[in-house]
Amino acid sequence: MAVTLPIYMDNHATTPVDPRVLEAMLPYFTGKFGNAASRNHSFGWSAEEAVENARQQVASLINATSKEIIFTSGATESDNLMIKGIAEMFREKGNHIITQSIEHKAVLDTCKNLEKHGFEVTYLPVQRDGRVSLEDLKAAIKPTTILITIMYANNEIGVINPIAEIGKMAKERGIFFAVDGVQAVGKIPVDVQRDNIDLLAISAHKIYGPKGVGALYVRRRNPRVQLSAIIDGGGHERGMRSGTLNVPGIVGLGQACEIAQKEMPEESLKLRGLRDRLKAGLEARLDEVYVNGSMEHRLPNNLNMSFAYVEGESLLMGINDVAVSSGSACTSATLEPSYVLKALGVGEDLAHTSIRFGLGRFNTQEEVDYVIEKMVQVVTKLRELSPLYEMAKEGIDISKMKWQTA
Repeated sequence: MAVTLPIYMDNHATTPVDPRVLEAMLPYFTGKFGNAASRNHSFGWSAEEAVENARQQVASLINATSKEIIFTSGATESDNLMIKGIAEMFREKGNHIITQSIEHKAVLDTCKNLEKHGFEVTYLPVQRDGRVSLEDLKAAIKPTTILITIMYANNEIGVINPIAEIGKMAKERGIFFAVDGVQAVGKIPVDVQRDNIDLLAISAHKIYGPKGVGALYVRRRNPRVQLSAIIDGGGHERGMRSGTLNVPGIVGLGQACEIAQKEMPEESLKLRGLRDRLKAGLEARLDEVYVNGSMEHRLPNNLNMSFAYVEGESLLMGINDVAVSSGSACTSATLEPSYVLKALGVGEDLAHTSIRFGLGRFNTQEEVDYVIEKMVQVVTKLRELSPLYEMAKEGIDISKMKWQTA
């Protein structure tokens, strides 16, 4: 089968909308355009029915009940609501929150904001494999701890945390457990009951749904979780999130969840096969390549690799017909290495050379083979231009060299 360029392998950033999701959404833009809060005519009833059906579809995917699903504008809002909502509601009980250093910015920046308002936040380090240490977590808990918030799977390195063990620890101590589940939900089995998760953030556009819509699971029993609202006006979503509901988006999210639930086992197997083919192909033909984070505890569609002696941005420009992400983030005028990779202990030079491959539902084996060929070609060419690579091949220990400055 011929490969159509460009190739998309950045599915951790966003996914294309599945045609089946789009088909389910379309009627709610035109003929069924009612406001779900309009309860005195058929247009509103039709919209409300669609929303409640989607609520059940989302709940079913994570083993929750439909009354535990709150619709939001996306995972950033869900993260803010679950963290600020607990902090505000239970401030008299305590002011201490525990998270980890490689959370998504939606969690880290929310926690930093709370620090300005008198909350104490512990940012746990991660181990070399990218997972949080249960011993570190246990040691960080205080009498004033009201919330532990740890992501299910990391958005850069795809590493899965020991969520069930953390949930058990939190439950035994009467501490709320909030999870950014954005990268995990729909990719691997997520069960809020099994894992003792009290709050879980979900985003539609990571699971082949539309952008601008998400959900927050809020536990209703054992314990019943109460949140302070961060958006007021109208009392929608049981008073936790006011605002006119995005009915087409919510329908899309529900349909995406239903598809994921049905197809996840087969899809995960396929994606793991493609990921492993990509990894094996690159390792067989290139030396000095390193996987960042645990391979054992990892999303099936993620591969984050560093290519020593190659600058990440140059590599991205060389493979401009393949959409992937670099391990560097452009902040102001400087190019900063990923804070996630730095937290793993990856050196700055190597962190700058990393590429995140995010495989998805619509990727093919032919595309993987093309990417292997392209990566080998470009990395080889860039290394031919690198005096450091040549010196390393001659056995010179570059780390011990003293560079003369003018």
